Amino acid sequence: MRSHGDLIVGLDIGTTKIRAIVAEVFGDEINIIGIGSSPSIGLRKGVVVNIESTVESIKKAVEEAELMAGCEISSVYVGIAGGHITGFNSHGIIAIKGHEITHQDVDRVIEAAKAVAIPLDREIIHVLPQEYIVDHHTGIQNPIGMTGVRLEARIHIVTGAVTCAQNIVKCVHKANLDVCDIVLESLASGESVLTREEKELGVALIDIGGGTSDLAVFAENNIRHTFVLGLGGQNLTNDISIGIRTPLLEAEKIKITHGTCVQNHIKKDEIIEIVGCGGRKNRQLAKQILCEILEPRVEEIFSLLKTEMDRAGMENVVSSGIVITGGSALLDGLTEVVESIFNLPTRIGKPIGIGGLVDIVNNPMYATGVGLVLYAAKKRSGNSFRVRDRNIFNRILSRMKRWFKDVI
Repeated sequence: MRSHGDLIVGLDIGTTKIRAIVAEVFGDEINIIGIGSSPSIGLRKGVVVNIESTVESIKKAVEEAELMAGCEISSVYVGIAGGHITGFNSHGIIAIKGHEITHQDVDRVIEAAKAVAIPLDREIIHVLPQEYIVDHHTGIQNPIGMTGVRLEARIHIVTGAVTCAQNIVKCVHKANLDVCDIVLESLASGESVLTREEKELGVALIDIGGGTSDLAVFAENNIRHTFVLGLGGQNLTNDISIGIRTPLLEAEKIKITHGTCVQNHIKKDEIIEIVGCGGRKNRQLAKQILCEILEPRVEEIFSLLKTEMDRAGMENVVSSGIVITGGSALLDGLTEVVESIFNLPTRIGKPIGIGGLVDIVNNPMYATGVGLVLYAAKKRSGNSFRVRDRNIFNRILSRMKRWFKDVI
């Protein structure tokens, strides 16, 4: 049992994989010491459709991480995604009567900005301040201590379906784990793969998971826009499976090994071996046909994301370009397709700013799991705890307590 250093665990509950990341924190230093992964068979497009299967997958991933890290895991930070997630901007104003702005004033203006109509079946997951305005002076990140008459706040609110969040919490709880917090997965991924310069200048992060593709736009070190598209890597796999008549598992292997979405990357007369379905003989297929299956779907996904960015008025905000991450980001030729659609420089995002098992997590598929750990370390506000602390459940946020009333 490890006894030195505070431990934080991130649990990425994805549509195709569930990953647990254990990190040891020494001040500002964060070292990855354990990783666990298990196939996810109880989710569809980020939403739980089979609780028992999801619980078993969580248990396997956590046990694997425990074995590698040499610790006992009892509480986790959980990522949430899915088509039910929506984000929107809001604006609040209060009078401060000419005195110095205090923490209470900031809390009041945030509450004023949060005073929007939200359907009863939805719950606020994040309230993310973008900027404060003191007497028409914009771009203020921390107004505390300033003097003014009027204080305004622009915030970004992320909401999700209450039932979907409850089901995720219920699955984690059934796996004998406590939930410290629920974090939007694209927000977590941004913590692990984006540089401070990119966030300051303006960048669009696209996290391509198995069931969804998550878009998050950052500028001036704050999140400006979020969007979840219900298309992802599984759609590519399904297209291959149907197009070349092969089982899904084999289609996934072919996508990873031979998949490309750019015709110029294929050698002339290049052939791949296809496993027959239902005991039929193996057969050969021109790799160009595989590209003809993948290319239209990839273009569709990123064209829809481009349309959403234009609709939200974010096309001129992302000055530094596009960062792609997630399990499907390694598809050959993907950056070229994205650059041609967005007309912006594009790179693959891998976790940065960590130590420990860097060689293992140096992959876009671990961006969310590592990001959850970094997000948790950043937001702890000095309340250090150990992952084995059984009293951690007493410090869960009030919204989590409300969700748990229907779960426990």
